Amino acid sequence: TRGTFSLSAIISPGKRKSLEQLKAARAKAQLQQKKIRREKRKEIFKRAERYVKEYRQQERDEIRMKRMARKHANFYVPAEAKLAFVIRIRGINGVSPKVRKILQLFRLLQIHNGVFIKLNKATINMLRVVQPYVAYGYPNLKSVRELVYKRGYGKVNKQRTAITDNSIIEQQLGKHGIICVEDLIHEIYSVGEHFKEANNFLWPFKLSSPKGGFRKMTTHFVEGGDHGNREDKINQLIRKMN
Repeated sequence: TRGTFSLSAIISPGKRKSLEQLKAARAKAQLQQKKIRREKRKEIFKRAERYVKEYRQQERDEIRMKRMARKHANFYVPAEAKLAFVIRIRGINGVSPKVRKILQLFRLLQIHNGVFIKLNKATINMLRVVQPYVAYGYPNLKSVRELVYKRGYGKVNKQRTAITDNSIIEQQLGKHGIICVEDLIHEIYSVGEHFKEANNFLWPFKLSSPKGGFRKMTTHFVEGGDHGNREDKINQLIRKMN
């Protein structure tokens, strides 16, 4: 009828062909992306299963060693901890320059900030210096996982970014073979060869005040206070503050 026209009538055959080619290329690219995502999901699932097996084997080995020691009337001494979780519990009043510098190096800039630290001779000595201002101990797998999943933020372009997707981790740590949250948790908990990169990617955890409050921050934990090394008892404090 008069006054109506079709779009195909005003598009030249050459243009129509190039548009169709573009459409086909776009559809092919989308299909390819879908395939890549599917393969990635399979790989992530396989890795998660492998880590679960590894953690269970570690637990079984620990139980077996304890039973063997008991059977032979000995004591089982577990391996020295390689990982610590450090929480800042006091402010800046009366802090010496040396203590302030160490807290800066640990990235503990605010009260109730928490970070993972690889334990070696240097970091143990630094923890001794800042002991009156921090509570620390050796976190278990459950604590590491809960912290990363609930309070985990990553450093992307020097910005604090919520870890909402595995692609964020892959963009920042993919070159180190860390492509998902479970990879990140495994690298932190096992203190792997890329622990430094994984830990630097994690923004310091911003924890809440503990339920029921602290007992006495100026006294050491072994004397009924709060600061200093509380070994595996740090897990209870993490539950209260997470």
